Amino acid sequence: MLRQLREQVLEANLEVVRRGLVLYTFGNVSGISRDENLVVIKPSGVPYERMTPDDLVVTDLDGKVVWGELRPSSDLATHLHLYKSFTEIGGVVHTHSEFATAWAQARRPIPPMGTTHADYFYGPVPVTRELTAEEIDRDYVRATGVAIVECFGNRDPMEAPAALVADHGPFAWGRTPDDAVHNAVVLEAVARMATYTLSLHPDKSGVPQALLDRHYFRKHGQTATYGQSGS
Repeated sequence: MLRQLREQVLEANLEVVRRGLVLYTFGNVSGISRDENLVVIKPSGVPYERMTPDDLVVTDLDGKVVWGELRPSSDLATHLHLYKSFTEIGGVVHTHSEFATAWAQARRPIPPMGTTHADYFYGPVPVTRELTAEEIDRDYVRATGVAIVECFGNRDPMEAPAALVADHGPFAWGRTPDDAVHNAVVLEAVARMATYTLSLHPDKSGVPQALLDRHYFRKHGQTATYGQSGS
């Protein structure tokens, strides 16, 4: 079932390891088939180096396992809530990458300090509110997804395809599992740059709006000019 998507999700999971975004079995990547409303996700606690496409788990959007013999990632309910709420996305990745997690633990959004950030994120990478004790006790993993969606409000989730979960770590997404991992890698880079920038210039407030617009819209939207036509 969904062999091609399982292969894509496996490769995306292995890429987060190659890029240094996870330790041991931390983190997970999923992908969705919108045609079948089925999600493929990493199994819980399985070492990356041992995983094969047959180890990945397929669930429906209610979290029921429809294919696979292993338990799905413990973060499944967060992924499912994001897929239900952000209907344009095709992949989700969660890591505990060092610098993005530091910002999440500090409960601070990552401001756009320069053009590297502006190329990918149109404005700050948001941070969620702190979860309540009741949410943590009742349905912690789904509540994490709810808090992510909440922190976007009416903002387009594709304009800043990532969020920091307060006290926890980053989630990123994209149009495919590979695109989601790409955004997670860039997120970690801009988190690191923002940390260094503020250590050198603690009072810097961010990149000018005109420069943010120039860099974001040259790569995104109908007037984008970056790259080759048809690519």
